[in-house]
Amino acid sequence: MYASVARMPTTEHILLESDFRQVPDLRDARTVHARIEFRSRLRRRILQLEIIDYYYLSVRSHSRSILIEYVLDLRFVDAPRRLRHIAWRWIALSLLLIALAPGIASRIDSSATRSWQADWLPVCVTLIVVWAFATLVAVYRTTETVSLFSTHGAARLLECTGGLGTFYVLRGFMKKLAAHIRLASAARRRTKAEHLRDEMREHLRLKEIGVLSAGEYETAKVRILDHHSSAAQPPIARASTTL
Repeated sequence: MYASVARMPTTEHILLESDFRQVPDLRDARTVHARIEFRSRLRRRILQLEIIDYYYLSVRSHSRSILIEYVLDLRFVDAPRRLRHIAWRWIALSLLLIALAPGIASRIDSSATRSWQADWLPVCVTLIVVWAFATLVAVYRTTETVSLFSTHGAARLLECTGGLGTFYVLRGFMKKLAAHIRLASAARRRTKAEHLRDEMREHLRLKEIGVLSAGEYETAKVRILDHHSSAAQPPIARASTTL
């Protein structure tokens, strides 16, 4: 009995590295470049940020009983934006009440009749209570916010809001984050059209894990498609549309 063995032709397999980069899990980070924990006692929120593996930002947000964890790919993130909101109306009301308090106190003190003092004493107490409330609201509504938006979709990916001094607390970390965003931008795809497709996938991933709502995702998708159509348009056609 003869057994014939067919000789399989030798084939060479070449594995090409894909341009698609897998976003690492929060617990799988190999390198942590910077870390910060921001606590807002007034808003009862704890925000933990870590720059990991050069191109990623891990986010852990604890707000009362809600825990949110996700990772952002910095290739699709714009530079950090800062916004300061000052509650001028409540500050003005607080200052006005402070100005009125000495006048009422002197009126009560200079009054010779006890009945006059008894009439103005509740007014003075009410004034102090209203002043304390106005001051508390002024402090609460005077905020500093640091936000991250996607590059072309302009979707809000992160928002950190605190009282006065938030910019100072986050200053060092935000400088490092801006440097890593510039580093990640150099690792984008070669053409704008390819990068926009990757950014679309990133928005879809963030929607699936609950970072973006369906409405935010659809709005960002429209913006990205607008950029994609302008990038795909020939130079002559773009010049004719601008005339």
